[in-house]
Amino acid sequence: MKKLLFLSMMLVSLMACKNDNPLLVEQNTPFGVPAFDQVKIEHYLPAFEKAIAENEAEIAAIANNPEAPTFANTIEALDRSGELLNKVVGVFFNVIEADGNDEMNAIAEEISPKLSALSDGIILNDALFQRVKAVYDERETLGLNDEQMRLLEETFKSFANNGANLPEDKKARLKEINQELGLLSLQFGNNVVAETNAYQLFITDEAQLKGLPESAKAAAKEEAIAAGREDAWLFSPKRTSFTPVLQYCENRELRKELLMAYTTRGNHDNEYDNKDIIVKTMQLRVEKAQLFGYTNPADYILADCMAHDAKTVDAFLESVWGPSLAAAKREAAELQKMMDQDLPGEKLQPWDWWYYAEKLRVAKYDLNEEELKPYFELSNVRKGAFDLATKLFGLQFEKLENMPVYNPEVEVFKVTYADGGLVGILYTDYFPRAGKRPGAWMNNICNQYVDANGVDHRPVIINVGNFNKPTAGNPSLLSMDDVSTLFHEFGHALHGLMSKATYQSLAGTNTPRDFVELPSQFMENYCYHPEVLKTYAFHYQTGEVIPEELIAKINKAGTFNQGFVQTELLSSSILDMDYHKMTSTEAFDVNAFEAESMKNMKMIPEIITRYRSTFYNHIFTTGYAAGYYSYTWAAVLDADAFAAFVETGDIFNAEMAKKFARLLEQGGTRDAALLYQEFRGKDADPTHHMKRCGFIK
Repeated sequence: MKKLLFLSMMLVSLMACKNDNPLLVEQNTPFGVPAFDQVKIEHYLPAFEKAIAENEAEIAAIANNPEAPTFANTIEALDRSGELLNKVVGVFFNVIEADGNDEMNAIAEEISPKLSALSDGIILNDALFQRVKAVYDERETLGLNDEQMRLLEETFKSFANNGANLPEDKKARLKEINQELGLLSLQFGNNVVAETNAYQLFITDEAQLKGLPESAKAAAKEEAIAAGREDAWLFSPKRTSFTPVLQYCENRELRKELLMAYTTRGNHDNEYDNKDIIVKTMQLRVEKAQLFGYTNPADYILADCMAHDAKTVDAFLESVWGPSLAAAKREAAELQKMMDQDLPGEKLQPWDWWYYAEKLRVAKYDLNEEELKPYFELSNVRKGAFDLATKLFGLQFEKLENMPVYNPEVEVFKVTYADGGLVGILYTDYFPRAGKRPGAWMNNICNQYVDANGVDHRPVIINVGNFNKPTAGNPSLLSMDDVSTLFHEFGHALHGLMSKATYQSLAGTNTPRDFVELPSQFMENYCYHPEVLKTYAFHYQTGEVIPEELIAKINKAGTFNQGFVQTELLSSSILDMDYHKMTSTEAFDVNAFEAESMKNMKMIPEIITRYRSTFYNHIFTTGYAAGYYSYTWAAVLDADAFAAFVETGDIFNAEMAKKFARLLEQGGTRDAALLYQEFRGKDADPTHHMKRCGFIK
């Protein structure tokens, strides 16, 4: 009822804010970035209404054009339509993910069916499709360049793969399915955020926190004070909160409590439970795939990826799963021996793994993550990533002050070439907050493209994370995993920033999903390399560069715990594929399905899969359905790509960097496999990935 009342009030205000809506008028902002500081809740709905109506008119004009269809008046016109809508979407959905609230969630639920209807109205417009098809059928006679041909082929494929060739009754059902799936995706993500925020564990006895680093206790104390409890320490299912407990806290029950709180989100049979949403989602995805003549969603989804089908993905996952699982079993046995010294007769459990792995890391390599954190101050690590981009690609980064932002914690940077030419604008937003979804990501706020007048519109990109907030006594200090994450997302940002496409639908990260993780994971190869570490790893108190002995320890321990890492990752990939190889629309039990999947892959009980079903945002919210394997598929590519640099004897080799920059610049303008072959001169060799994991010598 509250939601309906709110939306009614919003509708009343449409006319009132029409003329001064910052989303609807040209803003005098630096570099044309959105006027985040002027956008209010009441601006979103009228902006969406106007932008959708404008886009519908643009599509009608293209579809009903009395002139014969050409590449310019049909294919190019389609790519260039929706400018206002892209602007509104770029603001709203970036803000709701990073700084959302109940009011924005209500707007999202209101607008999602309308966006689905708009998309379906374009794809399923027969007059429009006939024009696209007419141009496509004549493609060999049109004298198109490579990018134009790519745009034409991808446009036709998009129409065909999304229902344009279906009979009218199936088109009608497809529209219903797409609208339902859009709402279910929203609800799933909102439930994960809500349940994460709803859980609070207050500890009042400091003795229960024995072993926990002082920095982690300080952060928990500040969280408790912010929640009105000065007498306690507050912990939550956010990774920045519970990970130090898993690694260092001697209190086994506390470790169990927090790990279970994290891994059971969305699975408590309450208002935030996601099991029914998963069942409905998979029923609809199966039905949708079968509308197109596929037996399962995986084959339907993968048709446009490098892997092409579920059989190929399954074979790939099987090839890496065996060595990973074998390594994990060896690691589990080693950890069990260590645990036997503390708790004779007790069996190693998932909440014990991180704790004993940390102890084993110290015992084997004399490497304690807490010893490293003082050298990984957030702003220094970010500068290290920036400096790496300077060295490889000649990019320059300048912090901009007084820029419009949606939250005071957001920082903004101008990215230029060495000659001063604008590359793009980068926003960074690194700290957790109540309205931010978990994890880390990159997104486009504004796309790169070249307009009809030849003007190159440079992109506005955002990197978002959930790293430790500064405390009264310490700045934001990162874990090793955090450092890798920052470099990873920065790799995605470079892919978006360096784009040199003509058409926005082919620009930047608009590539197959099993290729899009290549640039991000490629950058991870550098973050702990000795030559790179020395550029950013400075002690936050003394300014001392990280000592050689610590660097040696990091590199010596490079393959430590990789059985766990890869098994945790790959089990989620296999679970994803198991869901999307479903062929039945009958209801099923989510927990039983997941348990059967783990059983079939022979998952060991000492490890919990990275993403359990009920909080698996990647496949139920963020577009990685039947695609989580992409991280490992791309790992093979990135390990091989980095090997190309290593083979030259110079990890910053200028010639190789120029080739890789060209790969980044082309985005989705060419076939992904050809792009990689052009860079490397051959297909990727998977042995580089296996060596990096320590599975082969």
